[in-house]
Amino acid sequence: MASPIVAPSILAADFANLEREVKMLNDSPADWIHIDIMDGEFVPNISFGIPVTEAIKRHAKKPLDVHLMIVHPERYVEAFHKAGAEIISVHIEACNHLHRNIQQIKALGCKAGVAVNPHTSVYALEDTIADIDLICLMSVNPGFGGQKFIEHTYHKVKQLKELIRKTGSKALIEIDGGVNLTNAKPLMEAGADALVAGNFVFSANDPKSVIGQLKNV
Repeated sequence: MASPIVAPSILAADFANLEREVKMLNDSPADWIHIDIMDGEFVPNISFGIPVTEAIKRHAKKPLDVHLMIVHPERYVEAFHKAGAEIISVHIEACNHLHRNIQQIKALGCKAGVAVNPHTSVYALEDTIADIDLICLMSVNPGFGGQKFIEHTYHKVKQLKELIRKTGSKALIEIDGGVNLTNAKPLMEAGADALVAGNFVFSANDPKSVIGQLKNV
């Protein structure tokens, strides 16, 4: 079993010391920096937007994995690409024309991701999965950090891994929400490729050590 891609979520960082937090991630074994964009409409919370993403990019040495939890993501994809995003994920629940959204992201030269809420079947991706680079399975209901991991996620990972195999897709499976050292290994064994961790990393006494432990599950 390969080591997971670890993508700490900057949403849980100390915003008063954002440059310090990004530099800590640069010096850690983290692979990506996960950036949660929330609009207060698609999810019941507001995080930050393009200017903060640009600020993170100025200091980041790791790829920015931007997760758009917003309505009408097509209006903002190009701006987030210009702000420094290398991976952009949109929610299937927010896209009336998902194939068009995926093509828009790829045309910018970014990796195209699709996020899936806990209530949404992975089989809703069947007709687009061949074009998707990353599938972000939400293992909590989106909108807030620090939520409890939904156990049904293991089953969804296995379903999605089988769908990827059957369709010949190259999509990676990313897990977002409640990831810790208890569930990281079972998630990888079920078929996950990438782990997003927010509070679990940034609330630790030694975040770099925790990231290293996730890399070595």
